[in-house]
Amino acid sequence: MWVQVRCGLERRTLGALAVVLVAGAVLAGHFFWTGRPETVHAPEVVGRAATAVTAPADPPAPAGLPQDTPATAPPGSPPTAGPPPSVVVVDVGGRVRRPGVLRLPMGARVVDALRAAGGVPPGTDTTGLNRARVLVDGEHVLVGVPAAAGPPGAPPVTAPQGATGAGTAEGPVSLNTATVEQLDTLPGVGPVLARHIIEHRARHGGFRSVEELRQVHGIGARRFADLRPRVRL
Repeated sequence: MWVQVRCGLERRTLGALAVVLVAGAVLAGHFFWTGRPETVHAPEVVGRAATAVTAPADPPAPAGLPQDTPATAPPGSPPTAGPPPSVVVVDVGGRVRRPGVLRLPMGARVVDALRAAGGVPPGTDTTGLNRARVLVDGEHVLVGVPAAAGPPGAPPVTAPQGATGAGTAEGPVSLNTATVEQLDTLPGVGPVLARHIIEHRARHGGFRSVEELRQVHGIGARRFADLRPRVRL
């Protein structure tokens, strides 16, 4: 009544003004309450999901090792291989038109290497060459050379029945005609040394004497003394 008499306001106008003031006070209190700072925590489910995606679980440790100790490969085991190469590199030599080092697609066969090397001249003896064999990276393919060395894992070349040029288990082994498998039967000669002997034979056009075996890398005086009575030209 005092405000009405003092300001000369009607009762209806005064009621409307009171409602506006109350609404304004309520809205101001609401904005003040909702605008206060709050601490926000990341949800537990999101944190576990991110950990599972960014840090894959390690494989379980072998029995007998603590869980926080990384398992190591046993001594002598090959290192973990990466993705397989898409090409193989081979050295094609002997009686081909373009001998040399070739890069061929993975899975290529000996016939593909011969074709990439320009082919084989007519009259070349390829009887002992398996042209359907899959090439191995780093191998040496010899064409038209007696008793060419095969790659690691290749099936042994079986001599025809009645052939005695390379020697048998009962007699000395021929240095000029023996295969890798036949040289591997000699004492102290493994697949690697057998391939060295055949590569030396291919480079020099054969052995001219048994003593020339000393020139092969890996054959010393003691090993030559063991091999001499077991080999021949």
